[in-house]
Amino acid sequence: MQTLRTNPPKINRMSFVRDLRVIYNLAFAPKSGASHRERMEGFYGAQAEDYDDFRRRLLKGRRELMRSIPFPRNGTWIDMGGGTGSNLEYLGRRIGELKSVTVVDLSPSLLRIARERFRSRRWNNVHAVEADATSHVPSEPADVVTFSYSLTMIPDWFAAIDHAHKILKPGGIIAVVDFYVGRKFPAPHARRHGFATRFFWPAWFSIDNVFPSPDHVPYLQRRFGQISFSEHRGKIPYLAGLRAPYYRFVGKKAD
Repeated sequence: MQTLRTNPPKINRMSFVRDLRVIYNLAFAPKSGASHRERMEGFYGAQAEDYDDFRRRLLKGRRELMRSIPFPRNGTWIDMGGGTGSNLEYLGRRIGELKSVTVVDLSPSLLRIARERFRSRRWNNVHAVEADATSHVPSEPADVVTFSYSLTMIPDWFAAIDHAHKILKPGGIIAVVDFYVGRKFPAPHARRHGFATRFFWPAWFSIDNVFPSPDHVPYLQRRFGQISFSEHRGKIPYLAGLRAPYYRFVGKKAD
């Protein structure tokens, strides 16, 4: 399989200032609240304007995942926890071939950025909805449901996967890219992570209410027929030598 090669984006002075604002919010933004929605908005509200540029370098594998999905012509796609809607950019003109695209998120600030993007691109078939990934009911069953670095931020992630299975058409596609750690005793052919990896990354990410789990992938594999699964490590901006483990999974609901 051919490897996609891209030059890393150059960091100019303005980008660096934006990065500093994001890093400050990652470290000090409020992460408490009575509800998951309040925690999400408290965390993302102050960094929404700077979200895309920094996350493009932090959240690896999104482009490769989106471009690997067999979107059907005139199909329906729901991006759960889609935030600013930046994942749609990876499809380019293929967006126009879909019947409808819905970006679901709990953060009004991120959804505001998403709606501005949709208006500027004149995507009339794209909508942003403030809703919970465990309960959002679309107007019709979906052909594709995606989770892009959102599953680790959903407290009831197993309910989110079950709900995705429920709202998908028979034969529908689920696609996930996210941080993770492997089980101490992984399944055959899965990568085994050492103690340091299994301890460090959950502790590191939990500061921001991000919870990499050794059970995400096994549960996805149990609920859906696996089309593809790959394991990777990605660089963390400004932290030389640190590479966070992440995976890409594409599965299919039984016909």
